[in-house]
Amino acid sequence: MAGLNRRELLRSVGLGVLGLSSVELSALRANDSTSKTKSCIFIFLFGGPSHIDLWDMKPAAPLEIRGEFRPIDTNVRGIQICEHLPRLARQMDKVCLIRSMTHEMPVHGPACSEIYSGRPYFGPPVTDQAKPEDWPSIASMVMRFATRAGGWPPSIVLPWFTQFVGQDKPIAGQFGGRMGAEFRPFLVGGDPTKAGFEVPGLRLPSYLSRSRADGRRFLLEEIQSASGSRAPDLGRTAPNFQENISSAFNMLDNDRAARAFELDRESKATLENYGASKFARSLLLARRLVEAGIQLVTVNYDDDSGADKVSPYWDTHHQNFPTLKNRLAPTFDQAFAAFIEDMHLRGLLDSTLVVASGEFGRTPRIGQRVQNAMTEKTGRDHWPHAFTALVAGGGVRGGQVYGETNPFGGYVKDNPVTPADLSATVLRHLGIDTRQEYWDKFQQVFRKLSTGSPIKGLF
Repeated sequence: MAGLNRRELLRSVGLGVLGLSSVELSALRANDSTSKTKSCIFIFLFGGPSHIDLWDMKPAAPLEIRGEFRPIDTNVRGIQICEHLPRLARQMDKVCLIRSMTHEMPVHGPACSEIYSGRPYFGPPVTDQAKPEDWPSIASMVMRFATRAGGWPPSIVLPWFTQFVGQDKPIAGQFGGRMGAEFRPFLVGGDPTKAGFEVPGLRLPSYLSRSRADGRRFLLEEIQSASGSRAPDLGRTAPNFQENISSAFNMLDNDRAARAFELDRESKATLENYGASKFARSLLLARRLVEAGIQLVTVNYDDDSGADKVSPYWDTHHQNFPTLKNRLAPTFDQAFAAFIEDMHLRGLLDSTLVVASGEFGRTPRIGQRVQNAMTEKTGRDHWPHAFTALVAGGGVRGGQVYGETNPFGGYVKDNPVTPADLSATVLRHLGIDTRQEYWDKFQQVFRKLSTGSPIKGLF
């Protein structure tokens, strides 16, 4: 033990918690270069959290602006956040608050698309649902341009693709869009809080042996080889198509792959620290996937409020304050704070960039209607002009506030950050050149991956 530093000791203890030996972990990461791979966990807070009530409070503003909540000190002098986020307050030295996020789109679907893709929405704000002409998501860009490690898909989404109840398609901007549907990120669906949670497709069905599956793969390769020039014209997508086939077979019946999804390998103390919510277990699963070498894990917030037609998820059009106090803030505070602490103790924040953001913030004035006529006097409507993103790890200096809003929290005062800038920051961290181009199938032109600039002031 004398030769181990604190971080090495924590990592060795963590192996036992994860249920992997050092030999297994080495095999899982495949080689030394994989262990140094940079990763990102992108946490999407669907619905639009109220920045002015949570992490950009304005206690000196009039009551109809500042609301009911009081700010509390964090463990960083000069930084205050909401009284209902006490655990996050104790982790603020590891977190940066970007209080100057901004764009112009007040409608959920197009606004989600802007955050998911890093581009201004291409059309009129008349739908929330995905279209083939959507801009490709960052997750899909990573699916196409990142290096694959050990046969795994480089981009995984969990536990769902965000979607409003009653709509037949997911929210806009989550897939390959005009870059191509074949670059859809790998979805780990289902509820990780349920006993026996597992990912379909990682185990062979009882009627199919491994040798028979290998035979089918060999037959497919023979057909593709024999067809030669008569093969379907896959154009620029052919290499990725082959990689998807390879990933599917490599993950199939792969014990190490399946083990990464087995949350019951975590200690009781860890599970209790994160909490029992779907959001908490999704963050815990994201940590395990990063440990397994996945470059980008997108965690889409989900809870049981989806059937609420006025205020599902973080969309607090009515009863803003009791909803935040009793349902949203406690769940987020426990899970996110435990996640940041866990990532830090395991040394994962060194190489992992964590980003948490919704599609927009909420109106500075309580009861103000700007987009949704169902907004009540007790709620806050959509507000894209100023909101907050939380970032940590990946070289970001924790314990800082980047950017500032005006005294009422309605508009950015300095250092504006657009979704394009956020996308460029994520892609650069992952080692993906934002100047690379893809073929826009909708408009028949080449497009750069991002039109933004990495946020240098964070590092």
